[in-house]
Amino acid sequence: MRRLLIFGVTAAFAAALGIAPAPAAEPAETAGPPASAAPPPASPVPAPSIRAPAAAPAARRPPPEAEADAATYDKCLKLAKDDPAAARDLAEHWQSRDGAHPADHCYAVALVGLKQYKDGATRLEKLALAMIHAPASLRAEVLGQAAQAWLLAGDPARAYAADGEALKLHPDNPELMIDRAEAAGTAGWFDKAVLDLDHVLKLDPRRVEALIYRASAYRELNKLDPALADIDKAVGLSPNSVPALLERGDIRRLKGDIGGARQDWVRVSELAPGSPADEAAKTNIERLELKDENAPPPAKPR
Repeated sequence: MRRLLIFGVTAAFAAALGIAPAPAAEPAETAGPPASAAPPPASPVPAPSIRAPAAAPAARRPPPEAEADAATYDKCLKLAKDDPAAARDLAEHWQSRDGAHPADHCYAVALVGLKQYKDGATRLEKLALAMIHAPASLRAEVLGQAAQAWLLAGDPARAYAADGEALKLHPDNPELMIDRAEAAGTAGWFDKAVLDLDHVLKLDPRRVEALIYRASAYRELNKLDPALADIDKAVGLSPNSVPALLERGDIRRLKGDIGGARQDWVRVSELAPGSPADEAAKTNIERLELKDENAPPPAKPR
């Protein structure tokens, strides 16, 4: 299960790079509840403890240059995901016009989209060092993106190191700890992966992703009882999680529960037909059947 968040960017991140988004249009009044039952996202600014004045002054509109940069940045990042070559060209032209950190960031992300992972990772690390006026948490975000690029480049040790630097800037960040655990697991450092995931699960015992990763790390360490406990909890919290069911099948097989393993893998194929997980599940079932065919016949009673 690979986490890939490198193409995401928050408004706060854009602002920290030195550009300000254009003010949003005032929403029209609507009748009744919102279309989604989900609660609105929390504001990044804490609510004041005293009543706000009845008539607040209007927000100052950013200068036209800032609005233009915000539009260019948004366009560049969308291109980085959909047409990375075009994003690279746009970012390069923007750099020639002193696009500064926003242009540098989009250029690096475009390189990742072009599968030039090592160069993209190196540029993201340099950008994080150069963003000396940005909040530490946002510099950590750039280092986290560099770590993901290093992992895609096949260098989990560099990914682990980059995530470690990010965590120095933003300690106890669960996303960074999960990413570092993935890098550790890819490098074969399963004990280190468990340490990070222990921390994540102390913060949120119901974090399904962390439970799956820790179960996998325990399985690799041949600690099958805690592995099964973690994965059973993950499936209980998310019964249709394909990664959880695929992992539980592996653990059940190792514990000798062949019927349970087969049941989990069949369910994976039902939930995600045609996916890589489906292919892995079918391969596992074929191996089970081949093993059954080659097994010696049971001894006849005397």
